[in-house]
Order: sequence, then C-alpha cells, then structure tokens
Amino acid sequence: MTALFALATSLLIGLSDFGGGLLSRRIPALTVVVVSQSIAAVVLGVVVAATGAWREAEPRLWLAVVAGLLGPLAMLAFYKALALGPMGVVSPLSTIGVAVPVGVGLSLGERPGPVQAGGILIAVVGVLLAGGPRRGGASVRGRAVLLTLGAAFGFGAVMALIAEASSTVPGLFLALFVQRATNVAVGGVALAASAGRGVRVAPEGGLVASLPALAVVGLADVAANGTYSLAVQRGPVTVAAVLAYLYPVITALAARGLLRERLRGVQAAGAGLALVGTLLLATG
Repeated sequence: MTALFALATSLLIGLSDFGGGLLSRRIPALTVVVVSQSIAAVVLGVVVAATGAWREAEPRLWLAVVAGLLGPLAMLAFYKALALGPMGVVSPLSTIGVAVPVGVGLSLGERPGPVQAGGILIAVVGVLLAGGPRRGGASVRGRAVLLTLGAAFGFGAVMALIAEASSTVPGLFLALFVQRATNVAVGGVALAASAGRGVRVAPEGGLVASLPALAVVGLADVAANGTYSLAVQRGPVTVAAVLAYLYPVITALAARGLLRERLRGVQAAGAGLALVGTLLLATG
C-alpha cells in the first residue's frame, strides 16, 4: 500500500504541476495559487464538517499551520519557474526536494535495504534524466533554476510536516484543511497587496472560464498531500518519498503530449530508469 499511495501522489502532483504551470502562462502565478487553494479549502471544509474531523484537533496540528505558511511561497516560486519553462526541464530539478523527507526518514532510524537503496538511486537518476539535458533545445533561465530549487525544498518541508501533523484519517482531513486555510490567508494578503500596488491579478475577461481548471489543480494538489501522508503512515518514509517524487516524469510526459515539447532519447531513457527504480522500491 505504501507504493500504491506514493505512486498516486506522483501522478497527482505531476498533473497538478502541469496544470498550474500552464495556467500561470496566462494568469498571474499568485492568483493561480490563491484561487486553486481556496477551492480546495472549501471542499476540505465541507469534508471536515461532514465527518466531524474537527474533534481530531491536537497540538501537532501546528505543523499544518507551518506547512500552510511555506506552501504558498513554494507553489508561487514553482509556478513562476514552470511558466518560464520548458516544463520538461524545470520540473525534474525540483526532485532535489526529496532530500527533506528522506532526511527525516533517516533521522528516524530508517535504513533501506540493498535493493531499495539501489532503487532509490536509479529512480532519482531516471527522474533527472527524464527532464534533460536538452542540447540544442530551449535552455532553462537562471531565474527559473533558482525559483525551482527554492520551491523544491519548500515542497519537501511541506510534505514532511503534513505527514507528521496527524495520525488518523479524520485528523488528516483536518490537517489538510488547516494547511489550505493558512495557504489562502497568506496568499490572499499577498494578492491584495499586489492589487493595491496596481499589479494585474486577473487575466482579461476574468477568471470564470478558468475556474474548472483551477479547481482541478487545487484538488489534485491537496489529494497528493493526502495520499503521501497515507503512504508514510503505512511504510518507510525513504521509500514513499522517492516514489512520490517521480512526478516530474508525469509532468514531462504531459508537456510532451499536450504542448509537443520534444522528448529526446536521454529523456525516454530517464523515464525507463525511473520505472525500473520504482519496481525495485516496490518489491525490495
């Protein structure tokens, strides 16, 4: 079950990143973050009310607040980097963030076996290759690299914090709601400040037409946090984190299929290595 939930996490994050990056090419990235997370917060609020999850409140819920403070900054940086593109190169750079949850697992005493250690190495190399190098193709701007690296460590910290913010499924719903509510509060203040300075915060014609896509991005992102938390509750953090961080392969393939970004031989080989690493981790 750990492998299943972690792979679901990679699929959800990959699709959310692709959608968020694509939307950020025509809608300000901060607006994408605030609106998509607002929709997710409303849905989670309904779930918490319907299930009585508020009864699961405990001191560790403050970890969800911290995750909520870091989340908007990481998402804003990453969506801006994806908007600068190319997605198939930018997204794999974010895999360095896997060092955060893996480091947490190692600090807790987890030690992967030889097969799993080999799977981790192969999977990470595969993910990196899946996004490049792109000789003769579009290069990645230095600003995009810096934004991606900052976002990567932010995402890693958020995943680690949410995984520790609850120990039950209802508690997970509550933690995710608190995280998203904090996301919206922080992002909303920043968005209002931007609007006050005269910065454009909405595309021409408004946001109504984009609401379905923004809802998909927000709900996929929150679902990914949920499946990751379930993964680490059922197995080693070191394994779950690496499997969850296969998401750049999804983003790169989506960019190839929908945006016609060229998938070179080295990228295809990287995707294959990522699959081999996944199999080793799942069976090791």
